[in-house]
Amino acid sequence: MNTDELRRFVLDRLAEDEQRAAAGELPLLDEAEGRGRLRVTRSDDGSGLLLLPGPTQSGQDPVPFPEKLGLLRAEVENSDDEALLGLLARAYDTHHAWQEEWL
Repeated sequence: MNTDELRRFVLDRLAEDEQRAAAGELPLLDEAEGRGRLRVTRSDDGSGLLLLPGPTQSGQDPVPFPEKLGLLRAEVENSDDEALLGLLARAYDTHHAWQEEWL
């Protein structure tokens, strides 16, 4: 797996989601959360956000997209964590630039 390619793919998709949100459309990241593919939730102490696989647990308030976007973008730009990058990339696996080897 090429981490740099995967990082670029995720950053490009986050930018596209930012444009979708600005146009009043549902970001694909939020759509993936709604389908239970991943979830962004607040840490127990409220100091940050966590990216986790699987559906949102009942009773959790969704994290607003602009808040998720800033933190996820910073994490992706500064991380070589292939698990994190892969989890985020899978939210966009219907995009034409998706590559199966990223699984």
